[in-house]
Amino acid sequence: MEPDTYLIIKSFSEGLYKEKGSRFISLAYPVSDQEEIKSILAHVRKEHHAARHHCYAWMLGHERNNYRFSDDGEPSGSAGKPILGQINAFQVTNILIVVVRYFGGKLLGVSGLINAYRTAAESALINNEILEHHVRDHYEITFPYSSINDVMKLIKEEEAGQSEQFFGLECRMMISFRRASGERILTALDRINDMKYLFKGTF
Repeated sequence: MEPDTYLIIKSFSEGLYKEKGSRFISLAYPVSDQEEIKSILAHVRKEHHAARHHCYAWMLGHERNNYRFSDDGEPSGSAGKPILGQINAFQVTNILIVVVRYFGGKLLGVSGLINAYRTAAESALINNEILEHHVRDHYEITFPYSSINDVMKLIKEEEAGQSEQFFGLECRMMISFRRASGERILTALDRINDMKYLFKGTF
């Protein structure tokens, strides 16, 4: 069974690295989708419009296989990859790290740039708090009102989340639970009279 936990940062954080007059300001953001990432990047470019480069890397999803990075004009492989390397080193996801460079007039060379962008990204991560989250599967369930006691008892016992409730002759609600508990909970749902459930996604 695949792991049902993943790591995220708690909140926005900053870091800083200086080398030969250049300042590398790192900005780490918790993010949930690519539209949010685009909005943040636009904001950073506007706020730091005087900076020479706005390099970044991001990663989305508990499987950690959706990511991008950009050198933004720096030599290929000298900025975005080192930033992504720190995201991988800390094993976090749902994160965007932007490193803004204010050029100090002296060239650092490719190895110097790799070290600068890596160290700046690491600084922002060290200044944050890393939280463990659980992969949760979400289901829409429908059942007759006569089965409501069985449903609520199961939800309480399994500490499942619930939302979007509608109670009538036929009841409907959204429930969520840790993926690791899924097989046991679905088996229990199958035992409830006239229970129907539909998988709605993983968050």
